[in-house]
Amino acid sequence: MSSPDTPLRLVEVSGAEALWLLEGSTLGRLVYAQRDLTVIRPARHVWEYGRLIVRTPVPAPAVPTTATYHVDDVRAVSGTGWTVTVSGPAEVLTGPDEAGHYRRTLTGWSHGPHDTLLRLHPKTVAGFRLARAEA
Repeated sequence: MSSPDTPLRLVEVSGAEALWLLEGSTLGRLVYAQRDLTVIRPARHVWEYGRLIVRTPVPAPAVPTTATYHVDDVRAVSGTGWTVTVSGPAEVLTGPDEAGHYRRTLTGWSHGPHDTLLRLHPKTVAGFRLARAEA
């Protein structure tokens, strides 16, 4: 059993485990470049049918062709947890039926022109667990 003084270590997880962690969460951050700046916006997501659907307060015209999505669950008291990052092509959902479904499914941060639904097709998936090293 490790103590709070045991050093932390970062352990890479498989792609399957990273997607499992992503699927079990609902809150993350959309990360993308805009005019030589890195933009980070809060987002809610759902992982369905091998697709990541994200609802975020980003104007639809600002959504890049490629984006990164980051999710984590780090516990401050123990210092343990996990982090998952996926990157790939992104597209704004425009179909009224599909967009309507996800507007009902995912709570928005804002409403109006800055309330965008997008589909991210993960091309890269990276996940890590932050754990106490065993003695």
